Amino acid sequence: MDLRERYVQTNGVKLHVMEAGPQDGPMILFLHGFPEFWYAWRKQLPYFAEKGYRVVAPDQRGYNLSDKPEGVAAYNIDKLAKDMIGLLDACGQKQVRLVGHDWGASVSWWMALKYPERISKMVILNVPHPKVMAKHLFTDPQQMPKSWYIFYFQLPGVVEHLAASTNYDFVLNLITSNARPGAFTPEDLEKYRTAFAQPGAFSAMVNWYRAMVQTKTEPPKSYSVTVPLLFLWGEEDIAMIPEMADESMPYCTDGRLIKMPGVSHWIQHEEAPRVNEAIENFIK
Repeated sequence: MDLRERYVQTNGVKLHVMEAGPQDGPMILFLHGFPEFWYAWRKQLPYFAEKGYRVVAPDQRGYNLSDKPEGVAAYNIDKLAKDMIGLLDACGQKQVRLVGHDWGASVSWWMALKYPERISKMVILNVPHPKVMAKHLFTDPQQMPKSWYIFYFQLPGVVEHLAASTNYDFVLNLITSNARPGAFTPEDLEKYRTAFAQPGAFSAMVNWYRAMVQTKTEPPKSYSVTVPLLFLWGEEDIAMIPEMADESMPYCTDGRLIKMPGVSHWIQHEEAPRVNEAIENFIK
């Protein structure tokens, strides 16, 4: 695969962006989550580039080689969504096919609520609708213990110290402890470790969670998602109760949910062929 690397100025930050496929092909924007970076889509980019799509995978703000503005407020979900709207503008795209996992899925949901006209179709991987997430995160006795890390991450400086003192083994264990064996190779994990160790990166990554709890966001006019949606859910997600997937669907006027038994949170890594085929059938 011929990967192209560039930097894009958007919404006051400079984002590191990887892309492949024909420049004039229909564009798919892939948004990674925590604690990943553009490399999270290594099993999707070549597949769709070979199909003739222009595939674009940024390091979102705070991650890897992208800018890392200081302060929790810099990672409010509105700013994260506006980053991606600016990226679409820089790519000359009025509309895009959008695929998001984990925090990338949260940004995708928010884009669909605030900027539905910019998305032609959307694929969400293993994160529920924001109203469903908020409800269960703070009130559900089944979900709250699974979200322990979100509350732990609120402590200033604590998780940064733990991560650095273990050479980021603590963070890598958050991935491998639930992932299917073989989903991440030792070489993959070393690439992640290098990304975590970029100056200021890990604190910026954790600030996404702090902003989620500590900052206020202007709500959308409606929480109804009108963008055509494919929702893929690995049922063995250690951090999310499966009921949240089902509860998300009434918010979607044109949505389809596909559950994958025996698949963890790291769905696009463990079941790349199935995920790629599902995405392709939906967007083409």
